[in-house]
Formats: sequence, C-alpha cells, structure tokens
Amino acid sequence: MALLLSSVLLAGVLAFAVVRPRGLPEAVVAVPAALLVVVTGVLPWRDALAEVRALGPTVGFLAAVLLLAHLAGEHGVFRYAGALTARISRHSASRLLAAVFVAASLTTAALSLDATVVLLTPVVLATAARTGARPRPAAYASAHLANSASLLLPVSNLTNLLAFAASGLTFLGFAAVMALPWLAVIVAEYLVFRWFFRSDLSAPAEPVADGSDPPAPRYALIVLALTLAGFAVAQPLGVHPAWVAAAGAVALAVPRRVGPRTLVREANLPFCAFVLGLGVVVLAVRAHGLDTLVDALVPERDGLWQLLAVAGLAALLANLVNNLPATLVLVPAVESHPALLLAVLIGVNVGPNLTYVGSLATLLWRQILHTRDAAPDGRDFLRLGLMSVPTALVAGVLALWLSLTLIGV
Repeated sequence: MALLLSSVLLAGVLAFAVVRPRGLPEAVVAVPAALLVVVTGVLPWRDALAEVRALGPTVGFLAAVLLLAHLAGEHGVFRYAGALTARISRHSASRLLAAVFVAASLTTAALSLDATVVLLTPVVLATAARTGARPRPAAYASAHLANSASLLLPVSNLTNLLAFAASGLTFLGFAAVMALPWLAVIVAEYLVFRWFFRSDLSAPAEPVADGSDPPAPRYALIVLALTLAGFAVAQPLGVHPAWVAAAGAVALAVPRRVGPRTLVREANLPFCAFVLGLGVVVLAVRAHGLDTLVDALVPERDGLWQLLAVAGLAALLANLVNNLPATLVLVPAVESHPALLLAVLIGVNVGPNLTYVGSLATLLWRQILHTRDAAPDGRDFLRLGLMSVPTALVAGVLALWLSLTLIGV
C-alpha cells in the first residue's frame, strides 16, 4: 500500500507539472503530496527532513542561477547574442543553425538549461525572423541543446549538481572528463538536425531590416565570465556554487537597481518548492521498492557495454518519470561507480529530447512557443527525438569511454 500510494502521488505530481492547469505553479500539488507521504507514515519525517536538507544547497543554486540568467537578459546579453548570431548567419539558414548551436551550447553550459529555454528561445525566434529563415530548425535546436548541451559543467543542469557530489570529481575534473562527451553529443545533434530539417534549411531567406545591432554589454559579460571562473575556484575551497551564482546576480542587480520584489519573483521560489516536494515523494517511492528494482538493473562493472546500458536505462526512466526524478532514483544506485554515474548523466540529459515530458525545460519551451504562436508539432518532436536521441546517446557514451580511458576518474 505504501508503494502504491507513493507511486500514485508521484504520478499525480508529474501529471500536474506537465499540464499546469490555469498556469498554477507545480508546487501546488508537489508540496501537499510531500506532506501527505509524511503524515500517512509512508516516509518518516526524519527521512523527509534529511532529503530536504540534502537538496537545499542544490535548490539554492537553482534559484540563484535563474536570477543570474534573468539579470543577464536585462543587461542585454541575449539580445546581443541574437544580433551576433544574425550577423554571423549572413542570411543563410544553414549558418544560422550553426550559430544557434554555438550560442545555445555555450548558454546552456555557462548559465544552465533554464537560461537557454526561457531567455534564448525568444531571441532565437526573433533572429530567425530577422534573417528571413524558417524558425523550426533554430527553435527546436534551443530545446534539444538545453538538455543535451548541459553535460559540460556541474552547474549546467540541476541533474549534474545532484550527481556532482557523489562523483568525487573537482569542478575542473568534471569538466575535463565531460568535455569530449559534450562535444560528441552536440556534433551528433547537429548532423541529425542538418538532415532532418534539410528542406527548411534549403528554403530561400527573406531578411527583414530592423535597425542597428545593440552594443556589447561588456559589464555583464565580464561579470558572467568572473562568475563562471568563480565556480571553478570556489569548489576546492568548499564554497557551494549557489553562493558564487548569488554574488554574480548581486553584481548584475546593483547597476540596474532591481527591487527585492523582482529578485524574489525571478528566483522562482514556487519552482524551488516543487523540486523539494518532488524529492520527498521520489524518496518515498524509492524506499518502498524502487531502489531494490534499480539496484537489480544496474551493472556492477563499468565497461563500454555497461556504460551504454546505464545511459539507455537513464534515458528510458527520464521519459517515463521525468529526468529529475530519474536522477534522484539512479544516483544512489551508481554512486560507488563514478563512470556509471557519468553515463547516467548522459542518459538523463540527452534522453529527454525524445518526448515533451522528459524534462521540465522541454515543457517550458513548449509553453513559450505556444505563447508566441509558434506551437511545435508533437509528431515532429517525436520523430526528431527518435533520430537524435539514440545517435547522441551512443556518441556521448563512446566519447565518455574514451575520455575515461585517457583521463580516468
């Protein structure tokens, strides 16, 4: 009964997050569900409190990086990136796609996937209109790269942060091992996109003149560069990335005189509460049988075939229950095998490109496109995912295996 109740609650939390009736925050269901598993005795309150404490620093980073990305947008970082992308494309749809790949990959790696989805996607759509290119390739690229280009740094994705502490790697060590898989996945995605959208990319462009390009936001770019360097410097000193992101956000907020109300709103505290509530509900499911099942499926060795198997399992689980719960379930099962842990990250970061429900970022991307009258086609998204996800997974795992062979963990 405990497993049944916790599983039903998890399904309800995820279904509500997908649908979000009347635009209500995901926490509206997640927080009561977390309280219910404690009140009914499904999960001891001490375990629930320990899970909240364990997730606290990671959720704090999420709030800080959301605020950092918003303030970067206020300084014109993304408008400048869009203008630079348009200039590089020279009214060529193929060059625009390549430029968007670079911009989205760097944005995701440095500012996390939320910045790519929320702030870069509207810029990408505007840039496509400005260059006269069809928007589909660039728009879909922002969604795919928000997930698959988040492999490089521990701060690129919430899933990475959840696994980082268990990996035993330093910040720079993580980046060194994951650099090759990151590049391999991006290249695999690009090749699939070039083939899948070949008709859109070959269509003649009809550029639209819209004035001069904005100036480079030098102050904001310097702050972002220092913040990124701060992540690498602070980690060996025992300083959590959340404090570094918060310092960067303060540095961007002061010149703009951003008020406390705006800071609180852009930190998206309801979404942070959703992550905490989801963590407690997932822990209840794990405690009543899921951990045992996952332990039986996870291999004990970390050869190439085992890495492929674990990445595939992670991708499948991400599309069944969303990548954040999948990470919470799989990390404890593989934390004694760092190589398998990194393969899990490839699965939970690349796998969500198969379906809308694979990651919350993809769901948010779909909402953004709907609000801009550019609603994506679900069949196209699935067809693209069926081509890109297996290709990128294999490329990423092969690159990880090579990286581990050369560097080791």
